[in-house]
Amino acid sequence: MEIKICKDVREYRESVFFGLTLRQFACSIGAVLIAVGLYFGLKSTVGKEIASWACIVGAAPVAIAGFFKYNGLTVERFIGAWFKSEVRRAGQRLWKGENYYLEIWRMIQNAKNTKKQFNK
Repeated sequence: MEIKICKDVREYRESVFFGLTLRQFACSIGAVLIAVGLYFGLKSTVGKEIASWACIVGAAPVAIAGFFKYNGLTVERFIGAWFKSEVRRAGQRLWKGENYYLEIWRMIQNAKNTKKQFNK
């Protein structure tokens, strides 16, 4: 008898239905509902072929959102991080290095100069 255990416990996800997690299952159901709604809403106005393409375009982002992972981030966390780095805190970032050795050397030189002044 063999029991499978994940090597990293944090990566464990419980499957709810058809081997999907609850998030993946909910997004799949949402994508199906969006596709059905778009098809029946657009079929009579633009035709069946364009309505079917609109279903694919409309449902794809919702379906992808359930399965999306980038560096452990879900789609909403990824979009929030992207927005924060590219929009809210966008602009030129100034990095100014500090030379600690130069600062220590200047402190030593200042100490020598003050010592010379007191010795005179």
